[in-house]
Formats: sequence, structure tokens, C-alpha cells
Amino acid sequence: MVRPDWIAVDWGTSRLRAWAMAGEQVLEARASDRGMGTLTPDGFEPALLELAGDWLGRATPVIACGMVGARTGWAEAEYRAVPCTPLDPLRATRPPVRDARLDVHILPGLMQSDPPDVMRGEETQIAGFLAETPDFAGTLCLPGTHCKWVRVEGGRVTAFRTLMTGELYALLSRQSVLRLTIGEAAADAAAFHRTLTEVAADPGLAQAGLFPLRAAALLDGLSPEAAAGRLSALLIGAEIAAARPLWQGARVAVIGAEGLAGLYAGALTQRGADAYQKDGSALVLTGLTAAAALLRTE
Repeated sequence: MVRPDWIAVDWGTSRLRAWAMAGEQVLEARASDRGMGTLTPDGFEPALLELAGDWLGRATPVIACGMVGARTGWAEAEYRAVPCTPLDPLRATRPPVRDARLDVHILPGLMQSDPPDVMRGEETQIAGFLAETPDFAGTLCLPGTHCKWVRVEGGRVTAFRTLMTGELYALLSRQSVLRLTIGEAAADAAAFHRTLTEVAADPGLAQAGLFPLRAAALLDGLSPEAAAGRLSALLIGAEIAAARPLWQGARVAVIGAEGLAGLYAGALTQRGADAYQKDGSALVLTGLTAAAALLRTE
């Protein structure tokens, strides 16, 4: 029977991941599809107990990050204003619980006033990156549904921007007229790279190149895969142009799954950036472990 010292939780919109921890050692890992988007506020405690209740013996610290701290989550966690370190577990939110074996700490997110922006969950991934690379100074790119571009210096987040490229791709490919051309097709790599070069030379293609994807499918037999590659390149190319003030002249670490991170790193390199990829799969747990260590020292 597993009896952890503490439990790490990454609770996103669609997924819940939990790790039983003994210090920095993972004893067991579990996951479920009981994400924030499927729950009401009174459903979080039962969902956590369903996944990890048998790990609990006494009052067990649970360090949680992500959308669990959203306004529609278990309990709203505060936002800390940048510039600041990515983590401050002493400002975690402690939601009320019915089961006395739970001692839940929901980590705060980060906010920026000008221009207005927020993040929730990515700050823990950033903390994990900085735990492994404490001397890094430059820009972090975290691709996803909402891509984060984050300036880091001296172990602190100094500025960030959110670009909704992943969500725009999903909306255009599945809910606009382009759904008739793309649907769920995987992006063709050759079409992606060819279009990326075109949009770098003519940024206006990010808008002007959209409907021609449908027209080319009707008139020239453009395949769904080629259309998906072109759409992805149009949107990512526009994003990289918009984020230029954050990455120009800086070292850029692109953190994420290999395929998507590779597209961003390649696009940045094409624009002259000093960019490299970093697998982000373990960084959330590294950040949660750093938060737990900070709590233990207080």
C-alpha cells in the first residue's frame, strides 16, 4: 500500500494527474479525465478522492496547480503580479475539505497589468524549468491551446504574453468553412515549412491566405493534410511575428511536446532566433516538487 509524504496534482481543464511522492521520489502516478471543465466546485474533492483516496492515511499535503485554482475551479487562487518568482507556495489557497486526510494547497498564478494578461499552471512549469536551469536568462515559449511567451531574468518572470494560436487553429479547422477542407487531418510537414517561408516574407498572408485554402481544395484538389499544414504555418508565423519584441535578441527555450515544440523552434530559427527545444513533460512535477520543498522549509 502506497503512503506518500505528499501528493502532487496537475489539474487542467480536461485532465487530472496525480503523483504519490516521498520527498522528490515518485512512488506512483495516476491520471483521469476528470478535468476542471467536467466538474462543479463541489465535485473536485470527490474526484481527487476517487483517483487518489487510497493514498491517504493521515492529513496529507496536496500541492496542486493549474485550472483547479480558476474562478470556476475548486477555489479561486490569487494571481501574483510580475515581476516575481514563478512560485510562492506560502500564498497558496487552502480550500475547505470534508475529508480530514486532505491538506490541499492550490498554487497562485501570475498576472500582468500592462498589457493585461494572466497565467495559471504554466508558472509551475516555468519553476520546474528554472529548477533545472537556474541561470537561464531569455525567453520561454510554451506552445499549446494558449501559447505563453515569457521573459525570464534572475530567476524571475519579468513579462509575458498569451497568444491563442492553438484555439484559433481548432476554431478555424473545426467550426469555420475550413472544416470542409481540413477537419481532423494531420498537418503535412512540407506544406507547413513552405507556407512558413511565405508568411515570413508576407505577414499579410496570415489573413489573406485563409480562404484560399478552401478555394484550392475546390479548384486544385488541395489535400486536407496540405491544408492543415498551411493553416498551421499561417497562424504560427503570425504568432511569431507578433511575439517578436519578447524573443528578438534573446535565447529562446521552446518547452512542450516534441512535435509542436519542434515546429515553433524551427520557425523561430528561420526568423534568426537562438532557439532550442526542451521536453516539458516532467517540468510540472519538478515545479510542484520545488513548491513542496519551499513549504517544508517554512
